[in-house]
Amino acid sequence: MALVRSIDSSEIVDDCAYGVLGKSQFYVGLEKCIGDLRGMLLDKDVSVVGAQSMGGGGKTSLALGLCNDPQIKEYFHENVVFITVSQSPNLIGILETMWEKIGGRKKQEFQNLEDGHKQLQQLILRQPKSTLVILDDVWSRIHLENLLFEGPAYKTVVTTRDRSNIPTTQTTRLYQLPLLCKEDALSLFCFWAFGRTSIPSTIDANLVKEVQAECGGLPLALKVIGSCLRGEPHDVWERAKDQISRGESISDYHKKGLIKLLEISIDSLDDVARECFLDLGLFPEERKISADALLDIWVYVRNLQWHNAFSILSDFASRNLLNLTGNPWSRVAISYGSASELYFSQHGVMRELALHLGSQDGGDHRKRFLMPRKEASLPEKWEMLNHRACDVQLLSIQTGPMEAKHWFQLNFPETEALLLFFTSNEYFLPPFLKSMKKLKFLMVFNYGTKRATIKGLDVLSSLTQLKSVRLQRLIASPVLKQSKEISSLEKLCLSLCEGFEYVSTFNSIKLRDFNLDHCSSLEEVPLSFCYMPSAQMWSISNCHLLKMLPDDLGNMNSLRMLRLSALPGLKELPASIGKLERLECLDISSCEGLRGLPEEIGQLKKLTDFYMRDCSRLMSLPRAVCELTSLNLVICDEKIGKQWLRAKNISIPELRVEIVETHFSLEWLGD
Repeated sequence: MALVRSIDSSEIVDDCAYGVLGKSQFYVGLEKCIGDLRGMLLDKDVSVVGAQSMGGGGKTSLALGLCNDPQIKEYFHENVVFITVSQSPNLIGILETMWEKIGGRKKQEFQNLEDGHKQLQQLILRQPKSTLVILDDVWSRIHLENLLFEGPAYKTVVTTRDRSNIPTTQTTRLYQLPLLCKEDALSLFCFWAFGRTSIPSTIDANLVKEVQAECGGLPLALKVIGSCLRGEPHDVWERAKDQISRGESISDYHKKGLIKLLEISIDSLDDVARECFLDLGLFPEERKISADALLDIWVYVRNLQWHNAFSILSDFASRNLLNLTGNPWSRVAISYGSASELYFSQHGVMRELALHLGSQDGGDHRKRFLMPRKEASLPEKWEMLNHRACDVQLLSIQTGPMEAKHWFQLNFPETEALLLFFTSNEYFLPPFLKSMKKLKFLMVFNYGTKRATIKGLDVLSSLTQLKSVRLQRLIASPVLKQSKEISSLEKLCLSLCEGFEYVSTFNSIKLRDFNLDHCSSLEEVPLSFCYMPSAQMWSISNCHLLKMLPDDLGNMNSLRMLRLSALPGLKELPASIGKLERLECLDISSCEGLRGLPEEIGQLKKLTDFYMRDCSRLMSLPRAVCELTSLNLVICDEKIGKQWLRAKNISIPELRVEIVETHFSLEWLGD
């Protein structure tokens, strides 16, 4: 049983040029805490250890450090499962993930929580191997009770802000994570401010110590403030010290004080970047969301150019205002205006900061309006908005199942972005979508364990300005049928969806960017997906049952970028790929079953970037690759790299061949 890959810091490569920051292995000040926690955990009489601190106190870093601890790895033999629970968890989904990770079996679908808990408990009792499950960011005792199990070699670590969430039993221990001491706090601050654990000799040491002292010993504050001051001149440091000193102390676990302190971290942002930061509050905390979703809002609502928007995203990552993770070799896609391989998440406290600052907009004229916590239906206070026009630019809603009768008669004529998050097998789109004549971005995101059926789709045909639609864990066919009526639609992203039957062609719309990801039941690509005459970027990834692509793929002669990534069942590329005369970038990485390339690939005269790492069965290249004289970059494994070097010597002198080590795909959307 392998360690859940999305939390193994040793496998996430930092790419500072793009602001992609993974989980740092730098655990300054936490070494003793990790040792204390390890000692409790390895006590034979202990089955559950709770680690408690305030938000931003380093609980997740402590848990990650425990995962990477050599003694823990030796004891549990890599049978470690890390799960983020968060404030509004999908408990059945978590149990299904635990079933898959603990048992090494295909993900089970449980009827309900009781059924899931019972089956998983029986599985754990039958397994003698030592297993550690880390439940990070638990908010509720009730949630935790559904996720605790007993077994002869089974142990659980729980991180939480509230110590009362941890049950008091003979086999349970509580560890209260202390604030960092002065020395460790300074070392951590210097790491983020200067990239080293001490103050450089060229820097005013007293000023650095004064700024650090104002941050107290709270890791999140040290990390964010240090990152935001990195590379800044002396006067910016002086100004930051004065601003921070006027805030409240955070040394007493005072959340308002922490929020006040972190406000300093965005004071240096210009007006546009500040608005972009406030948009982060539209998304749930601690969830991995496609970076393209955020960028679409900034492009279509904030009217930014894509690469300018991406620069802001990178800057936020470098300042630790958000976490940006994903494929470390995604720079090829980024150069074409796609961040489909990157995912962002935000610390709960940073989201609270965005919400706090965003709430200062007044009344019905606020720019953002959101229901931040998942509830069965809309809050009663929203009924006050019945039959009123609200001039809200961005709207975010989290609910459970919704029927038409559950929605109030709301009116949002100025709304340009709508984000719907829910957990249900059926979901009725809000009827007030009809009033959103200016809507440009729509995201429908299902956290449920099964694909949801969407109702009330007729409202989509009235959205004449809609540019981007992003759908997750839905039955796709009904939505796609209506989407074809949206003549303005430019981007369509389907993730974890199923049901693509009976979808007709997209000839009637100018779809520019199409993305199909993690659609596990997809066995063949519908022909309709190959009739997008305006498409410039077309991507299918992580569809493990897909075995072949239709010849009709060659009909999309407007394509500039084609991504066929992590399709292990794909045996060959269609010969018609040679018809893609405008293609500049081709990505076939992690197509482990691909045995060869067609000779017709030599017809791609404009191809400049070829991305083909982890194609383990691809043993040779066709002679036709020597005809790819426009090729600038190939990223591949060593065995095929030697053949590319020969092609370079024969006819492609400007070619740069980049040899990379084997890289295992990370399923960043897994919740």
